[in-house]
Amino acid sequence: MITYQGLTDQLLGIVVAKENPDLEDKKANLVRESAETKRQLANTEAQILKTLNEVQDILGDDNAIMILDNASALSKDIAKKQEKAKVTEKEIDDKRTEYKPVALKTAGLFFCVQELAFIDPMYQYSLPFFINLFEISIA
Repeated sequence: MITYQGLTDQLLGIVVAKENPDLEDKKANLVRESAETKRQLANTEAQILKTLNEVQDILGDDNAIMILDNASALSKDIAKKQEKAKVTEKEIDDKRTEYKPVALKTAGLFFCVQELAFIDPMYQYSLPFFINLFEISIA
């Protein structure tokens, strides 16, 4: 089922990608970097738990201390990356907001056109057709 908010978000992504492709690329890269950071953090946590589980004397095991030091350094690095990512994400979202009225009005237009099918079946339009029409209109 198509929701107004979901369609608005999809149309916003399309219009930003067409009008400001660098901005949309930055957003996609930010999402990928965030996922990679979360993966690294999960791996580090797993390594710490494994080390704590296997070592009897944590203070006497040089390997365990090295693992914990590396984990601490990685954690600090990840925290810095996340802070930077928050600032970048805010900047991107602020710029994307400029295009939001286009997405909102176009989503409203889609639902109006969709209601025309109740008047006459010849007015049935699919979402892919409508999105294609939207992209052509932007071009």
